[in-house]
Amino acid sequence: MTLYCATSNAAKLAELRQAAPPWMTIAPAGPFDCPETGSSFQENAVSKALCYADRVGGLVFADDSGLEVDLLGGEPGIHSARYAGVGASDADNRALLLRNLAGRQSTARFVCVLAVALPGRVEGTFRGAAEGVILEAERGSGGFGYDPLFYYPALGRTFAELTAEEKFAHSHRGHAFRAMLEWLAARPVLYP
Repeated sequence: MTLYCATSNAAKLAELRQAAPPWMTIAPAGPFDCPETGSSFQENAVSKALCYADRVGGLVFADDSGLEVDLLGGEPGIHSARYAGVGASDADNRALLLRNLAGRQSTARFVCVLAVALPGRVEGTFRGAAEGVILEAERGSGGFGYDPLFYYPALGRTFAELTAEEKFAHSHRGHAFRAMLEWLAARPVLYP
């Protein structure tokens, strides 16, 4: 099965390809200009999946994901990638998060919603989450985005201190991706 992934994030694409089962090939779709104007992770994932599916003409999955910090009322949420402004780096986004927390630790979660679509219709959506704590200083050099600040209590390390395999086994994206794979595997006739 070839499944097109609607992302221009090379790190995200590599993570998903590494986790794909032998019966699946994940191919990049695009890039296409598909604005994310929804007010939730689900709305953004669905609109992106439909936009890419119409352009590719095949089975596409798209995700919207981000960090919800409890002390900040759920910020940065759907604005996680652009928290410090359009074109901001991961380091810029993390620095703004730390400034807004003003030296306080907070519980938080990474959230991911994956949407699968064919041209003109959504086939399914899948949500994953990982609960943790935002630290007052970065730890680790792996991962991307907010990983160096996201402490995962179950393993006693930040996501940036985990191997790629460990991170995907516990991450929001890993949970959503495995739910999607299980759903697709049960429909081999519909999605060969």
